[in-house]
Amino acid sequence: MNWDVPTADLLAILLGAARTGAWLMISPPFNSRFIPGTVKALLSVALTLPLAPYLRGTVPSLATADIVASAALQVFVGAALGFITALLFAAIQAAGDLLDLFGGFTLAMGYDPLSLNQSSVFGRFYNLVAVTILFATDGHQVILRGFLQSFKTMPLNLTFDLSTYSQLLLKGIGEMFLAALQIAGPLVVVLFLTDVAFGLLNRVAPALNAFQLGFPAKIFLVLLLSGIAITTLPQVIEALVDRSVTAVLKLTGG
Repeated sequence: MNWDVPTADLLAILLGAARTGAWLMISPPFNSRFIPGTVKALLSVALTLPLAPYLRGTVPSLATADIVASAALQVFVGAALGFITALLFAAIQAAGDLLDLFGGFTLAMGYDPLSLNQSSVFGRFYNLVAVTILFATDGHQVILRGFLQSFKTMPLNLTFDLSTYSQLLLKGIGEMFLAALQIAGPLVVVLFLTDVAFGLLNRVAPALNAFQLGFPAKIFLVLLLSGIAITTLPQVIEALVDRSVTAVLKLTGG
């Protein structure tokens, strides 16, 4: 069988797949190690194929240097867009890490084979719950549509605005810490007041050894309050999806 594919269409698909593949490697929830690299590569091509008519007229010249430079630029653009999205969703992981820190679960940190690093108990738990809610509410489709919109607002032959990206990066870091404090802040305050209460009890009645009783009490409070706080995660994830899509569209000029 003879496949006659125009060179411009083939280059458009390959360059678009380079941007999509870099984005899939970094952006949640597609960056999970549950998805093999081969599947991500095929998925990047499959997502780019419907956009071939838009990309055909934006292919750079067929010179080797221009093609290599454009491919490197597409990888950078895809990674940058994915990092902006991942930065906002890191707030949920950071909120879980705060609970581990103030609840005393940092001693139970273990090796996470998915991320290949040390992971906290509640940090990983919150992350898995967030990914589950994201797929259950079709939030991943909103993130995907927001990224694919970048091919229309930022064609293959346009340059990348580094000044806008740096501004969004700084803003995204601030929003990440703010969202983490909003998620875990009330629970952290309760745990801090618990420590203060046991400290006062230890001063009043030293024979009770209040700090020894404080560890199981804090564990009980963390389990109880975190279970209640999970009910607010759908609203938090919806807000994070809106922020991430807005940031991507702003970066691409959409």
